[in-house]
Amino acid sequence: LTPKVREAIQMLMAEVQRLRREVEAGRARIGYLEKLADEDSLTPLINRRAFVRELSRMLAYAERYGAPGSVLYFDINGMKSINDRFGHAAGDAALRFVADRLLQNVRESDAVGRLGGDEFAVILAHADETVARDKGAALAAAIENGDFAWQGQPIPLTAAYGAFTFHGGGDAAAALDAADQDMYGRKKNRSADPEPRTVKR
Repeated sequence: LTPKVREAIQMLMAEVQRLRREVEAGRARIGYLEKLADEDSLTPLINRRAFVRELSRMLAYAERYGAPGSVLYFDINGMKSINDRFGHAAGDAALRFVADRLLQNVRESDAVGRLGGDEFAVILAHADETVARDKGAALAAAIENGDFAWQGQPIPLTAAYGAFTFHGGGDAAAALDAADQDMYGRKKNRSADPEPRTVKR
């Protein structure tokens, strides 16, 4: 090769390398932004947007493979009184504490999200009505028995939960609403422990 051709090839190779680095940096940036868009702003959980997407995937999986799944809906009791008495920093710490308790007591195949405010949800893979009810009670107990404290002051935390079991098909928003309604039903009648509702598609 002549010196000019060799120089042109080297310049071309350098340009290809530069473009490759730019593409890789762009992909990394996109991945970071996607991850950021899915993260809750306060806790280490996914946000409502990402949770609904994961629930839609689980509904499709259940429909395709005939495997039941469940979604649990949690509402933390008395958050307003915690904020009023101890301040919003204490309330935020309580929410992070609940998030950690949920994460520590689920499987890797499950998904935990904060839907907003003091509302949380968990997707249980391969979980029927009985498993969902038992897991909901266990997670509520894990929150209550977690010994949360703020600046040395113990603050009791309790959570109401509801469950909805699906066998495929349906809408993620409808599944969440069903679990939410089950949770409010339990709040109205704390002495009862109704079975999680299930709809077969």
